Amino acid sequence: MPRSSRWICVTLSALATVCLSSQHAKADGVILNGVSAVSIGRGGANIAFADNGSILHDNPASMGFLEGESMFQIGSTALFTDFSYTDPDNATSAQTQVYPLPELSYIKRLSDRWVAGLGVFGPAGFGAIFNLNGQPPFAGLQQYKSFGSLSKLLLGLSAAPSEFVSVGATIGPGLSFVDLKGPYTLQGFGLPTLLDMNVDGWGLVWSSGVTVQLTGTTTVGASFQSQSKIQASGTASVISPIGSGIYQVDADVVWPRSAGAGLRQKIGRQHVLATDVIWYDWSDAFDTFDISLFGSTNPGLPNIFEQFPLLWHDTVSTRLGYEFHRDNGHIARAGYTHHKSPIPAETITPYVPAALEHAFSLGYGLMCRDWQVNLAYMFTFGPTVRTQTSTLVGGDFDQSIHSDRTHAMAISFTRILGACQHCRSRTR
Repeated sequence: MPRSSRWICVTLSALATVCLSSQHAKADGVILNGVSAVSIGRGGANIAFADNGSILHDNPASMGFLEGESMFQIGSTALFTDFSYTDPDNATSAQTQVYPLPELSYIKRLSDRWVAGLGVFGPAGFGAIFNLNGQPPFAGLQQYKSFGSLSKLLLGLSAAPSEFVSVGATIGPGLSFVDLKGPYTLQGFGLPTLLDMNVDGWGLVWSSGVTVQLTGTTTVGASFQSQSKIQASGTASVISPIGSGIYQVDADVVWPRSAGAGLRQKIGRQHVLATDVIWYDWSDAFDTFDISLFGSTNPGLPNIFEQFPLLWHDTVSTRLGYEFHRDNGHIARAGYTHHKSPIPAETITPYVPAALEHAFSLGYGLMCRDWQVNLAYMFTFGPTVRTQTSTLVGGDFDQSIHSDRTHAMAISFTRILGACQHCRSRTR
């Protein structure tokens, strides 16, 4: 191996070790525009592809077009946040956070018709830490801290009823964490508090899909992701003017269902164009965040049923991707993603900074010994959001201004094992 290539391998391996050795953290931006370096590099487009392990998450039917007898993939995305917040008492930026998001998958061909897969993915999350001047009776500098995440452990299976069609499905547990800390006015009581809540839980999630090779150069796919409805539990510390105590907490954590379709079009020998269009059902999942607080250590404090208003709108995400396949086997990628921000100005808060609408990405893939190594960068941003009167009781976020941006850097290592004797006739 040439010395330059050997140094590339060493550098990439070191970067991967740093990313993958970090504690699993929570993602920002609520839904990630891709869960691996390959798809992120082409703007998140992945529904009609079969070239990376994250197809198990995005469209399990595409496993039927696996090139080899098996595929192993490991990777991580490092997400950097850049949020700012202004109101009559504050003008500040959130603490810069770096969230490593690992992904792991293994796909195995069982026969000429059946392919199975197992993987772990972190497709959604949010998080921020602001130091802001609070409202009375908790005036002065207060920390407004949040993070939430959804992780999935998926077992998938695909079947090929014909040479050009594959169908597939996944099922498995979805694990979610939600932590909130800072000043919060109880919406039902109008009572200001300092809240420190931590809950977690799991629920069953599933997906299904179909992939069709229309011609030797055109592939289409469609997939459906179930709603992730999780019964979470934990504890919450509540400090208020009428007393303080530790509560037991039950919470309904719901992440949206989605439905998408994708197209992959190869042009000539070196060019590939792709697009995915995905609908997210935010209006059902993020209408309110329902919390039950009970069993306080202070018998003078009542049980509380709290509904944190969100009132999010459904969105349609359009993802456009391009690949240039070089003669040396390297692949250059670029992409663009657009979706309207789902959160209305009246309910946006520093706890869930989600005003993101546009994303541009670049990616590059190369062979390093027997591994496909892929790198990607994505910049995501949105419009400045101005709130005159917040829907939340208490007036904490009236006359506020929000600006959100994120940077994502991803790396993945993929190895295809074994010459496939039963692969589909898909043209790469």
